[in-house]
This record gives sequence, structure tokens and C-alpha cells, in this order.
Amino acid sequence: VQLQASGGGLVQAGGSLRLSCAASARTFDYYVMAWFRRAPGKEREFVSAITWSGESTFYADSVKGRFTISRDNANNMMYLQMNSLKPEDAAVYYCACKPSSGQVRFVGAYAYWGQGTLVTVSS
Repeated sequence: VQLQASGGGLVQAGGSLRLSCAASARTFDYYVMAWFRRAPGKEREFVSAITWSGESTFYADSVKGRFTISRDNANNMMYLQMNSLKPEDAAVYYCACKPSSGQVRFVGAYAYWGQGTLVTVSS
């Protein structure tokens, strides 16, 4: 499976961005898709995840209420709508997927990763 993230860029604090993740394989084969991010000098951290059906979504407390994850299985796409962006949201954002349903917040549980897209938030 190959994943490709896109949509990053420079935005002012309070602005919005929409990240996209394109998957090379049928997404229904992989139960959970997720976004992680890594800020300079920090470890990669969980942002959000979504199950195959889209019925269950998960968010880090730091983004809850501001970010929305979604997926389009027919087109092998996943999205992250980011609103009310803060300078602390600046990071490289990675999409990932895994076939099992557990441990959705755990970096090590994901088998496949995209290359990352840079989000810069100016204050």
C-alpha cells in the first residue's frame, strides 16, 4: 500500500487547511486510517483516526472540535479538515493505515505511512 499526503502549506493562525491522503490500494482492505504529526524537536503524535465505515472517529484532545477527519472509500481518499489553526499545530502531517481495529492512537501499530506534508501556521 502506498499513501500520499498533500494539502499542507502556510496559513495564518485562525485559518483553515484541508489535508488529503491518497491510497494506492482499496481502502476497505485496511480497517483504520489516521493522521499523525511531528513538530520540530518532538516525537510523532496521534492527531486523528477513522474506521473503515467512517462510523467511528478518534481525535487527540488538542485538536478536538477544530479538526474533522473523513474518508471516501470509493475514491481511496482520506481527508483532514483543520480549522482554527494555532501555531502549535505547525508540523509535518503524515497519513497512515493499518488492518486491525485496536490501538488507533499508537504510532507503532500502523503498517503503512505516507511521506508527510508540511503545515506552517504563522502567529
